[in-house]
Amino acid sequence: MITYDYPLNERIRTLLRLEDLFDRTGHFVESDEPEAHHVALVTLFDILEVASRADLKMDMVQELERQRQALLSFRNNPDISEDALNGALYEIEQASAALLAMQGKTGQYLRENDWLMSIRNRAGIPGGVCEFDLPSYHFWLNRDAAQRRSELYGWVRPLLPIRDGLGIVLRLLRSSGRPERQVALRGAFQQMLSGRTAQLIRLRVARSQAVVPEISANKYALNIRFIVPDTDMRPKQTDADVEFELTFCNL
Repeated sequence: MITYDYPLNERIRTLLRLEDLFDRTGHFVESDEPEAHHVALVTLFDILEVASRADLKMDMVQELERQRQALLSFRNNPDISEDALNGALYEIEQASAALLAMQGKTGQYLRENDWLMSIRNRAGIPGGVCEFDLPSYHFWLNRDAAQRRSELYGWVRPLLPIRDGLGIVLRLLRSSGRPERQVALRGAFQQMLSGRTAQLIRLRVARSQAVVPEISANKYALNIRFIVPDTDMRPKQTDADVEFELTFCNL
């Protein structure tokens, strides 16, 4: 099954983008190849850009506190494992404390590193980080892989409270809905929301169906059109019925 997440507000859209960027950075940092470490560093610059939104950190702190209060209401509930509840509360409290401990503007320590900022500025130019443009960066990419990785970890580590906080929020959000089996007749599906609220829509489609959902939604209706991906021609809507799983998620 392939899962597609579709955010219904800007806050969740930002969290999903950051989740993708942190995952990508973490993946490429683990490699020994200079090219992978270049991708990790450029992706770190993307994280810096997205995470710099002024109210992001406090938004997450407030959401984590809201979820903590909701979990506290399950105290002494015989249907809820106390150990699982205490573990979840501890995780939220630790993430909130780490976010509150972040001082100043997010990623300011990166902006104060002139060497990194010179790479960031050149990276926005196609082919702008060639060895003749940035010889010091070329030297860095030719250093020992373990040394590069250690420095990359040092640049990423202060941002990890954001990764951990958004990970908790998105995990709780994704687990808040119940999947429903649906069928898109001849590739088209519409559902009136009738006051139903959601922050995230999740679709799961079998890989064997080889279709891609195009999703649009507003407060009145959800529309999904399944298209046949084609790298040579303009994609078109499938003529076949498509079975899929639909979940409305809301915190």
